[in-house]
Amino acid sequence: MAEREQQNEKDKNVIEFEPRTRSGGEKAEVRPGETSEEGAETSAADERLARLQAEKDELMQSMVRRQADFENYRKRIERERQDDRRHGVGRLIEELLPVLDSFERALKAHDDPAYEEYRKGLELIYLKLWDTLARHGLERITAAGKAFDPNYHQAIERVESDEHPDGTVLEVLQDGFIYHGRVIRPSIVRVSHNAGHPEGGKSSAAQRHGK
Repeated sequence: MAEREQQNEKDKNVIEFEPRTRSGGEKAEVRPGETSEEGAETSAADERLARLQAEKDELMQSMVRRQADFENYRKRIERERQDDRRHGVGRLIEELLPVLDSFERALKAHDDPAYEEYRKGLELIYLKLWDTLARHGLERITAAGKAFDPNYHQAIERVESDEHPDGTVLEVLQDGFIYHGRVIRPSIVRVSHNAGHPEGGKSSAAQRHGK
């Protein structure tokens, strides 16, 4: 009787320490250093997420670069279009300068009161033409009384003068013009010559800077 009780006690201990089984009946052995199935799946998901995030970041950077390249391309094309348009208008204005000169000569010649009505009509047309050209960037060069500047003036005669410093523009024979900062026609001028005032030969640009 005592031996049977001891045997039952042994069987009980064996059952209590027997490893647990999975639902399918297989033993779920977990060895030291190994991760569980759920842990492995979580790690793989984290790796996929990190890889997808890296690909997303790379695509975003590529999109930003392409957007910047496109914006630079658009601005460059727009500048080229503006330059082409400006050059075309500039060529047209250069061809219209003789017409502007003709209007000015006609206005100066017809100062007889008998032609007053005719002169008013001519002056109105001239002003409209000039306003149109000025709106597109045409500027008249101011030369009379200024120091001669070869960048803006073309001298065809030097006149002896004791009243003006050497190199002073005495008379403008033909107006010069600037179009968007570029001289398209220099002013045709007469310049004073006075050896007693050599300082008058400084350019207008130098005078503007106090040199």
